[in-house]
Amino acid sequence: MPPVEIILARQLASYLSVPIFVVDPDGDLLFYNEPAERIIGTRFDETGKMAMEEWTTVFEPTDEDGVSIPPPELPLVATLETRQPALRSLYIRGLDGELRRITTVSVPLLAQGKRFVGVLAFFWEVK
Repeated sequence: MPPVEIILARQLASYLSVPIFVVDPDGDLLFYNEPAERIIGTRFDETGKMAMEEWTTVFEPTDEDGVSIPPPELPLVATLETRQPALRSLYIRGLDGELRRITTVSVPLLAQGKRFVGVLAFFWEVK
């Protein structure tokens, strides 16, 4: 069973209008909310939990020149490794095939006693 903070983060994400990923300390994508589904190009119910190796590549993250971004340079992965917030604009290809420019900020999720329990990534499409 996930820590209560992950459960609460998922519940909070389901009420917010900003797209959000909820990731555990191993980097597994545990949840993304309905606003994120529009950018991801499919419902969370259809993808379910994704390992870090999958979500860091399936969306084909690239920079403004179309160069692939290696996983350690993605904000969410950087926060997993450093436990510090990270910010970046990039392009992703949604599972619907659409290329989208997004800005994402990721923040560590801490439990009582400052125990690291995951990462929240907030992102939005830049038009």
